[in-house]
Amino acid sequence: MPAELQSTSQGLTMVLTISNPDNRNALGPEIYAAGIEALNVAESSPEVRSVIITGASTPSGPAFCAGGDLRRMQANRQQPVEVQQASIEALHSWIESIRAFPKPVIAAVEGAAAGAGFSLALACDFIVAANNAVFVMAYSNIALSPDGGGSWSLARALPRQLVTELLMCGSKVDAQRLHALGVVNRLSATGSALTDALAWAEQLNTRAPNALASCKELVNEAAANTLPQQLKLERDHFVANLRHRNAGLGIEAFLTKTTAKYE
Repeated sequence: MPAELQSTSQGLTMVLTISNPDNRNALGPEIYAAGIEALNVAESSPEVRSVIITGASTPSGPAFCAGGDLRRMQANRQQPVEVQQASIEALHSWIESIRAFPKPVIAAVEGAAAGAGFSLALACDFIVAANNAVFVMAYSNIALSPDGGGSWSLARALPRQLVTELLMCGSKVDAQRLHALGVVNRLSATGSALTDALAWAEQLNTRAPNALASCKELVNEAAANTLPQQLKLERDHFVANLRHRNAGLGIEAFLTKTTAKYE
């Protein structure tokens, strides 16, 4: 079966499913391109307020994403360096599009999230992981180094010693340990990660989209900003959101003990 990124809708949530069952949902250029296109469509659509990324069922069991296709990598070793760079940059364009996407993105992880699959999950705003989920930065196991922003994400989430352990040792880490470390947001029963992610997305979908977009941008910019720069950015976002119609709806609903319906 060809590798593809399947797109479906569940209410106001777009579900993107990595489907490459013969290779445990390994990634490839067609998936990167489809992911970017799907987010571009979702960004301008009022019918989409959140996105979930998950993996399809495979003959060998559940898998979020096995990372890059090793056969394709082996073939790429014979290609000019420009071809090799373009392949990585295609993945990185998708990662950047997830980070810049102004709506919440949830990774629903069952089974293995390996290599670029782990990086992909880390690029999302939230991670819901089933009890059977395992995460591994497997690059050093085959004499490679990380891509997909995995080193960037982990270095901002964990102490240096833990990051070097994950990257250099290439050991599997279960969802429970990553949950204790704050990398995984929520644990689910095996087989329930997508269901629980959808329920969480439904809750997010009821919140003001402009406020969520501001929260995401503020978090994205915080690490690079000085405190004065971040305070200025917070001021600008706060004033813009205060002037938005949704703030009037939210404040009025709070005062009258009703439920706001945000635009």
